[in-house]
Amino acid sequence: AYIYRASLFFSLALYAVKVRAEAMQKASEAVPSGMLSVIGRREANYKFACLEARKHCESLGIENPVCEISNYLFPDSRVIAGHLQALEFLQENARKYYFTRAKMLPVSGAFHTRLMEPAVEPLAEVLKSIEIQKPLVCVYSNVNGKKYMHSEHIQKLLVKQVVSPVMWEQTMHSVYERKQGTEFPYTYEVGPGKQLGAVLKKCNLKAWKQYNHVDALEDEEAAEA
Repeated sequence: AYIYRASLFFSLALYAVKVRAEAMQKASEAVPSGMLSVIGRREANYKFACLEARKHCESLGIENPVCEISNYLFPDSRVIAGHLQALEFLQENARKYYFTRAKMLPVSGAFHTRLMEPAVEPLAEVLKSIEIQKPLVCVYSNVNGKKYMHSEHIQKLLVKQVVSPVMWEQTMHSVYERKQGTEFPYTYEVGPGKQLGAVLKKCNLKAWKQYNHVDALEDEEAAEA
């Protein structure tokens, strides 16, 4: 959201989001796929589990099966996305792979995997028609956890993000990287729920101690009262 406010008109950003969403939905409808939220023990090897799940799909006759990490949320927590048969295999064999939880997410497709490749070109085309300025504040890409450098960099990574895993844990480390003795900034999560705060606590306990949640709806109701 910060990218859009600082770098391009809000209405154009919404149009780009609309094109992206429609293209991703169309890609989702092409292959039965989904996303699996996983919490594992220290022994868990997510990539090996995905490899075996792909081999299982191949045994079922599925060509070029997809099963890969799509979100790095916090230590010992991943989202795995791909063909439904692969995700079902992981659920059934959760104990073998040291997963303490394996829960399907209520989404329609395997986002942030190569199954979303049909959505790349539509988003790339619409971004070419939109002027993007360098952000006025530091903005980090969850593709690589690093700061956006210039407009072309933003355009390139926004397209790449469609088929790349979300490096949220890595991004949190980059955002809160501080020299020894430097105080952490105050962090505010605005809106319903405290999910981002819960993830921050898992990634960086010291930064979380400066965290606050602002429920915009509650404040609005209080003002009206």
